[in-house]
Amino acid sequence: MIDKDYASSLLASEIKSELLVISTGVEKVAIDFGKPEQRELDRLTVAESEAFMAAGQFPPGNMGPKVTAILRYLKNGGREGLITSPAAIVTAMEGKAGTRIVP
Repeated sequence: MIDKDYASSLLASEIKSELLVISTGVEKVAIDFGKPEQRELDRLTVAESEAFMAAGQFPPGNMGPKVTAILRYLKNGGREGLITSPAAIVTAMEGKAGTRIVP
């Protein structure tokens, strides 16, 4: 089985893309997803993302593969990752939506 997020990460690294965009069903990455204290995130660093991953905030069957793919891309020289919904891609590219992950 080929994971589409991982494959996208590899391709973006190989072509030295400046931005890796991963489209998903929500506009922004959130911690405490589905709980009353849910908080959507505008921007994360690699270190913050790894800490949230270690705390179980991004489960394997949910946001985990997307965040992991962007972390791999950034660790291979990528500049920035963006996770957002298809409907929000244009506004996310303008910096008004989505979650950006940076080194």
